[in-house]
Amino acid sequence: MSSFPALRKLKVGCVRYLNAKPLIAAYPGEVIFDHPARLAEMLARGAVDVALVPTYELLRSPGYKIVDGVAIASHGPVFSVVLAFRGKLPDVQTIALDPGSLTSVFLLRTLLAEFYGLKPQLVAETDDAGARLIIGNQAISFRHTHGERFNYLDLGEEWTKQTGLPFVYAMWLMRPDLSEPSAAAEELRELKRLGLNRLGELARTETDFSAEFCRKYLGGFIQYDLGNEEKRGIENWRTLLLKHELLGDNVASMRRGKKKIWNPGDQ
Repeated sequence: MSSFPALRKLKVGCVRYLNAKPLIAAYPGEVIFDHPARLAEMLARGAVDVALVPTYELLRSPGYKIVDGVAIASHGPVFSVVLAFRGKLPDVQTIALDPGSLTSVFLLRTLLAEFYGLKPQLVAETDDAGARLIIGNQAISFRHTHGERFNYLDLGEEWTKQTGLPFVYAMWLMRPDLSEPSAAAEELRELKRLGLNRLGELARTETDFSAEFCRKYLGGFIQYDLGNEEKRGIENWRTLLLKHELLGDNVASMRRGKKKIWNPGDQ
């Protein structure tokens, strides 16, 4: 399967972040790399056929085929999805958002509304805000640079603390009209297997962060499964998104039970 014939027929999109490397590093074909929110938009309009996109995209637009068994998730601290702030969390009035984020924005809004009763103002990225939501490589760099000069709400840690469940940030979604979805899905699972067998190598070849940190991050903070517990976490999150009316136009139809997360055509 090393040639990945089914995937080579498709336009494949993936995030640029370190946490995705084990899922794509072994793929020899062409990949379109972009930020999570941008990839979600590209998948929606057909610019890519399969992409590692934010979980929120699935919840607001059910109907995609889901690749089972593969995700970017955490069960506890994630390190790279954080709210950085000074002072006390209840005093935060304004939060600047990472422009590439999607799932993280709505996870933050869910956590603050459900468990803290907070609804701060969310603004575009600016130095004037009292706090910043940062994700991916930018979050890792920020924490290494600023250290204890900021307080951090690790969104993965907070989710698991409050729910006891893992949180899924991104998963492989495929357009529903693909001709060989099962073959493509199996090749994506094979890429995962190959990548996880190469974590040491990926850590050593990373140039932006130390090999020691990368081994801890890729082999500890980040989890790559999409199993029953991860699906329970997604279902739990959808329930809270609906409760706080954070799924836009989908709220009414989802409450009537017309839209399902898991479909018979999932792979």
